[in-house]
Amino acid sequence: MISAGDFRNGVTFEMDSQVYKIVEFQHVKPGKGAAFVRTKLKNVMTGAVLEKTFNPTEKVQEAQIDRKEMQYLYNDGEMYYFMDNTTYEQLPLSKEELDDTLNYLTDNMNVTVVSYKGKVFGVEAPLFVELEITYTEPGFKGNTSTGATKPATTETGYELQVPLFVEIGNRIRIDTRTGEYMERV
Repeated sequence: MISAGDFRNGVTFEMDSQVYKIVEFQHVKPGKGAAFVRTKLKNVMTGAVLEKTFNPTEKVQEAQIDRKEMQYLYNDGEMYYFMDNTTYEQLPLSKEELDDTLNYLTDNMNVTVVSYKGKVFGVEAPLFVELEITYTEPGFKGNTSTGATKPATTETGYELQVPLFVEIGNRIRIDTRTGEYMERV
């Protein structure tokens, strides 16, 4: 059991025979009245998002989430195939099950496949990935004001803002939690 006062982002728990993951939480202590915890929850099976308020002493059953290290192999147009690193079994997943991870997925990348009672509900990419820039406009001389950015497209088709000095063919590091440019590699 976990109390609402101990909620953190990423915690998964069972409520009303469903499994929820905390996307956002906020401990609120109003001037009058009792404190409470405001949360934004995502149903891990359906993807539905809801907002709910908890009393800090309220307890919920923590969900046992299985995490397995797997390697991305290839996609056949419809399904994306992952291989278990220990048993070498292949697991096909659809585009919907991959969600935002698809933006960072490259061949032979190790990822974490997340499941609840045998049903896969997500794939987590490493915190930082290195991708090659396949398209971006050239930076112009004189365009050097601090913090200036331009759009760029990576080898996976993901589009993001990068500094003006980044060019086609450069490899960059991206933070997969925020989807933002970190540095040139």
